[in-house]
Amino acid sequence: MTGRLEGRAAIITGGGDGIGEGMARRFAAEGARLMVTDINGQSAERVARSLRDRYGSDAHHLTTDVREKDQVLQMVAATAEHFGTVDVLVNNAWGGGSLGRLEHKTDAQMAHGMSVAYFGPFWAMQAAFPFMRDQGRGNIINLCSLNGVNAHIGTAEYNGAKEALRALTRTAAREWAQYGIVANVICPGAKSAAFRALAETHPEIATMADAANPMGRLGDPEQDIAPVAAFLASDDARYLTGNTLYVDGGGHINGVAWAPELPD
Repeated sequence: MTGRLEGRAAIITGGGDGIGEGMARRFAAEGARLMVTDINGQSAERVARSLRDRYGSDAHHLTTDVREKDQVLQMVAATAEHFGTVDVLVNNAWGGGSLGRLEHKTDAQMAHGMSVAYFGPFWAMQAAFPFMRDQGRGNIINLCSLNGVNAHIGTAEYNGAKEALRALTRTAAREWAQYGIVANVICPGAKSAAFRALAETHPEIATMADAANPMGRLGDPEQDIAPVAAFLASDDARYLTGNTLYVDGGGHINGVAWAPELPD
């Protein structure tokens, strides 16, 4: 490893599993100090403990439900109190959602998508901004999705919230560039925790997703997605902002070649 994140104080939401855990491991290997947060506090604690044991990392955990503004603000405040600042913010958390036709989606489902994938990151970005502004640099990484870019069927609440987050990221990149803050998006094609949960109930989707990918597989969170996140969290990306990186094995090139059957 290059040590490119040596001493950086980073928050990773949804860090207790999947892509979040993969990023936490890579960040720790690169020397970052970490606040691993997750709605499942036991998972976050497990990951933080493993980072300390494996990498000697200054890693801590918080139980955080990003749907709750006070918990998001406390997450950022606790990170800054412990580490002295916030250098890197990774908004990765997602939870819930289900396959279903657009005409059957409820207000509650749509509101859930926005609260987790849009308002949670929005509150975290606002809270981290003063620390990044005052030190003249900061790196924001928001995890969005090809579901929104390619309009996957059956996941309207997820698609809409993630595309709203992409727009928010570009706005932050434009407004905060003057302070040395960069903000970028990763749209991953990987076997995340959410994907694994979906595949358990709809195994045909996992098979179709692998088959449709130009590389013949969805990515590994730690080996394929996390290195790109580490780059975006480093000074190597200090002149890269407002961009969407499709870390997906080429899955975005021709759009979506599969469409699961949805009940009427």
